Amino acid sequence: MSYTLNNFKCYKLISNYNVYFREKIKIMKRIVLIILVLNYSLGFSQYGRRDGNRIGISGGITNTTLYTSDFNVKPENGWIGGFSVRGNYYNDWSMIFGMQFTESNFSVETINALLQNEDVKYKLSGAQIRLLLSANLVKNHLSIDFGPVLQVNGKLKIDSSNKNNIIKGTALLANDIIDITKINGNLYIGASAGGKRVRAVVFYQYGLNNIMNNLNRFDDLKIKNNNHDFRGHIGMISGQILFNL
Repeated sequence: MSYTLNNFKCYKLISNYNVYFREKIKIMKRIVLIILVLNYSLGFSQYGRRDGNRIGISGGITNTTLYTSDFNVKPENGWIGGFSVRGNYYNDWSMIFGMQFTESNFSVETINALLQNEDVKYKLSGAQIRLLLSANLVKNHLSIDFGPVLQVNGKLKIDSSNKNNIIKGTALLANDIIDITKINGNLYIGASAGGKRVRAVVFYQYGLNNIMNNLNRFDDLKIKNNNHDFRGHIGMISGQILFNL
């Protein structure tokens, strides 16, 4: 009997690891695909305009929230960083191709096992690819940038000690809402100012699609969400420093 029980435990542990690694491989495949698309885009943008291209490396902080009426959300700080290339397009217009990695956070109001109010922090990790138009207001010094962003992310992550907290105003557990939509589209608008080598960048991103839509596949979760469909859109403000090579 003991031998059979041990075999069952080993089989369950191996199965859990297989599920974990399969999910990681799926995320890596998506990131590799984004890198290949970006690499092609960079090569295309440089063709015939080599004198006007600038490759930059940037990094900074984010302040992210989730716009939803399903529960109470508070913005939290995180980080973002990556690289980009700016190429001449037409007259005072440029185009920017870029890829960034982000670890953004927001918190949700919950009630813990001691019936105390507790804000649970959710971590959103992902990669973003951007294709932006840039209006050069002052050449090499000031520009306004806008365009679409493709975001590929994994599940939300929370501290294991908070998984069974109850989200205020619902019957949901904190761990119930982590399996969000993995591929999302954002709208980017921002500005950059400085010199040729170093610039300050400020931008805002708004999620165009419902990042919580994947949760609507589960009827039991919608029942726990007061019989409502899940709906939410990411909002992110960021400040970065950009170094042009």
